[in-house]
Amino acid sequence: MSPQPSRRMFHPYTTHNQLADSQIAQLLKPFKDEQDRRLLTELVVSAYRLGQDGSTTGDLKILNAALKELRYAFKVFRPYRHLHKVAMFGSARLPNTHPAYAMARAFGRLMAEAGWMVITGAASGIMRAGHEGAGPTASFGLNIRLPFEQEANQVIAQDAKLINCKYFFTRKLLFIKESHATALFPGGFGTLDEGFESLTLVQTGKSDPRPIIFIEHPKRTFWKPLLKFFDNQLVKGGMISPSERAIYEVAYSAEQAMQKILKFYTVYHSLRYVDHRMVMRLQQALPERALAELSRQFADILDGGLIQQGKALPEESDEPLLARLPRLVLPFNRKNYGRLSELIHRINELGSAPARPTPPTDSSVLKSAGTPTPGPSVP
Repeated sequence: MSPQPSRRMFHPYTTHNQLADSQIAQLLKPFKDEQDRRLLTELVVSAYRLGQDGSTTGDLKILNAALKELRYAFKVFRPYRHLHKVAMFGSARLPNTHPAYAMARAFGRLMAEAGWMVITGAASGIMRAGHEGAGPTASFGLNIRLPFEQEANQVIAQDAKLINCKYFFTRKLLFIKESHATALFPGGFGTLDEGFESLTLVQTGKSDPRPIIFIEHPKRTFWKPLLKFFDNQLVKGGMISPSERAIYEVAYSAEQAMQKILKFYTVYHSLRYVDHRMVMRLQQALPERALAELSRQFADILDGGLIQQGKALPEESDEPLLARLPRLVLPFNRKNYGRLSELIHRINELGSAPARPTPPTDSSVLKSAGTPTPGPSVP
């Protein structure tokens, strides 16, 4: 019998106070799911141990505000997690006469027509344009509380899907966690920050692969010097690998940006890990001849073994809505995420789009067997 893959062992996380631990266990007894109850227990234990540690009032304020902010945001997003969403970034300072404004508005409209929702920073400029195009029903707003220039735009201001954030790090986590694509329009430091966050999280495997699109007006130059810098300095200097160019793309119209995002999910659906195996869910099965080609073409990222196609694994029983999707199971080395993006692009080329794509799932709320699904890191 072949050896079984090792499972991550969970050691009890306690207050080291028997009475307190007993009271916490009693408090959380009504929650029946074993894994949820364990996680809730650890949350309460952490709060107790903050007091034991003598944490400062300032530290407690940060943790308290962040936890309340995230709890509320998760509650707002939860009913919409079956829908794809794109995170749109761009300058709050661009007027509605700027060419990028019209492109952003058209992009929001096209994504909404395709059944997607749009998440923006809820302010003016590009953010308002995206909401105008998508309309309030298909819009989310993640507003940051600032003493200047960041009031919510009128499209989203009175909507229940507007979330006000105190901290940038909670806001950035929500943008990545709750979206399936990143669209970058011309913008300042904030746009660059969010763009590099998306690139870094995909490059390091801290978020699932996603389309990241730099949207350039065909008659203006904004992103071109930056992308040239990527090639001339980062790639040539060995600071990123040539394959990591596959993490991002450039579009020169709202229509092209929309098409690139939708193409990313024509065959590829999502992924998770089961023990040491990557399980990639597909909208439809690939031809058998494609498996040998993929195993050969991407042998450099396979940690021994081949890419195999099959049904959902027994360990995936916690995701019944995705059980019918075909799977690719591969021993991914968890190093070359640029090549992983190239693999997804190739899978989409080898297959064809189904009539009705399966809605996405939120990997952060799954109870993965063995190794948990990678999620976004807190910046």
